[in-house]
Amino acid sequence: MTVRIVTDSACDLRGDEVDELNIEVVPLSIRFGDDEYTDREELGVTEFYRLLADSDTLPETAAPSPGRFAEAFQRHLDAGATAIVCINLSAAISATMQSAITAAGEIDADIRVVDSKSITAGQGSIVLGAARLAAAGASADDVVTAAESMSERTHVFGALDTLENLQKGGRIGNAQALLGSMLSIKPIIDISSGSVEEAGKQRTRKKSLGWLRNKLSEFGPIENLAIMHGEAPDIDQFVALLGEVTDVSNARIEKIGPVVGTHGGPRVVGYAFQVPE
Repeated sequence: MTVRIVTDSACDLRGDEVDELNIEVVPLSIRFGDDEYTDREELGVTEFYRLLADSDTLPETAAPSPGRFAEAFQRHLDAGATAIVCINLSAAISATMQSAITAAGEIDADIRVVDSKSITAGQGSIVLGAARLAAAGASADDVVTAAESMSERTHVFGALDTLENLQKGGRIGNAQALLGSMLSIKPIIDISSGSVEEAGKQRTRKKSLGWLRNKLSEFGPIENLAIMHGEAPDIDQFVALLGEVTDVSNARIEKIGPVVGTHGGPRVVGYAFQVPE
């Protein structure tokens, strides 16, 4: 059996990572006003954050069409795949998974669609784990079982550096955004359940990064640590801070792409990991 892995661009995996394991990444799209870009194909991470800084309105993201997924599935089937496992960003925050399900239903083949219940580096870790199993010859059943197990054990935390994107997106009023700016409020978010939940608030960037360090120490042994950021200038300091409580020598350092960066804003930092079974 030849199992191939498909995912979407919210996984924030680097090009070398997807190429090495033959992972197919179906892109979401990003719209800045009247200008629409295909993630990864027409809009890279650095350019995205430049446009974000220059834009007066919050960009919008859109799920891939079922047709984009169908094309990806068919490419692998035509190349000899006997089964496809498609691992998508959390269905609780995007219609992307539904597009994949629709596409899978239109093709007479063994296509499994899995909800990662995660996003960015959390989703990426699950995809990498599934792809390594597939490359080793695992069955589709075993790949799905492993992906679902990793999903249940994945934790994602992040610290926002600004409330501006939430204000632009209409999530909070102008007065609250101004108040947050004056108080230097740094919201902490938890996406471990697949939904975005508030985990805390800190008054300064330093305290928010310290909160993330302390939170990580609460979990004891962890696996597959990935540290992510939205072009944060202090990422090296953040990595060193986490090194005070865990081994970061093998941690993946990933940039947060447009899908999550649209809402998290510039300089967002965070991490994803799994707890052992």
